[in-house]
Amino acid sequence: MKSLRFAAVAAVALACAVPVAASAQQVPVVPGDYVTVSMISVDDGHDLEYINHLAGLWRKGQDFAVKQGWITGYEILTNEFKRPGEPDYYLLTRFAKFADPAEEQKREDAYTAYMATTNAQLEAASADRAKYRHQMGSELLRSWKWRN
Repeated sequence: MKSLRFAAVAAVALACAVPVAASAQQVPVVPGDYVTVSMISVDDGHDLEYINHLAGLWRKGQDFAVKQGWITGYEILTNEFKRPGEPDYYLLTRFAKFADPAEEQKREDAYTAYMATTNAQLEAASADRAKYRHQMGSELLRSWKWRN
């Protein structure tokens, strides 16, 4: 009987202590931006052609998206010691939140107007690049920031 009473008292004491301990200790990180990573392979002899595309049309669109507040930043990483089956380039785009469908449509309309092109023209240009540029995959990541 004594051991049963002791177990009950210990259980109540533990139950009371856990919420205090849990609330006193916070996770040391908070969610940051989302990051999309596109993994790109380019056929031999087409690097300059692809870099010119990135420096032109791609950069123009990314800079526009930053100015609109749709993305928080972007960058290009190169795979300096590429092994067989790995991409040549990683294209990163950072953003704080996803847009709902209505906002996505507004963004698409604003983007095509800014780029002075149509979706059909954008797709045709993408098809031309597909002759030497291959998207090997993409990932959606989430950054973490240290809690202040």
